[in-house]
Amino acid sequence: MINDEYFLAALRLAAGNDPMPGHVSAAARDAYGLRVPQAVTAAPAECAAPHGVRGIDGCQLVRFVAAGLTFDLEVTVGDGLIDVAGQIVPHPGEGTHVDVRTPHLTLTRRLARTGQFAATGLPPGWLSVVCHRPGHAPVQTRWVRIRP
Repeated sequence: MINDEYFLAALRLAAGNDPMPGHVSAAARDAYGLRVPQAVTAAPAECAAPHGVRGIDGCQLVRFVAAGLTFDLEVTVGDGLIDVAGQIVPHPGEGTHVDVRTPHLTLTRRLARTGQFAATGLPPGWLSVVCHRPGHAPVQTRWVRIRP
């Protein structure tokens, strides 16, 4: 037997009469603000060490692939902060830069001729890297969560 109060509450929710909680709207706005318009999202791929496995020195190796580019990221956590040493191959060309992003901080780095870059002192949590190439759509990695 259905309780009338639960049934009416379900009808109100289905009809859209109950307001969206403020924290849900705020979280949706924050997530929308993290997008990179027209970006291609690189998917995780196999790398030399198994994906997501921490080595003896506490580093984590992750690889992403899309649009002919491979992102190799070595993430190390120390003293509660994240350091990222990365390489994009093949080199995406002159004038290319990467944004190493967290939800609250973005560090922009120019690529070396070898396609390497580094960012240090990032807060633990969510991380994404975006490659900006002149004349091409940006390529971004998925967001990955790095925990100490």
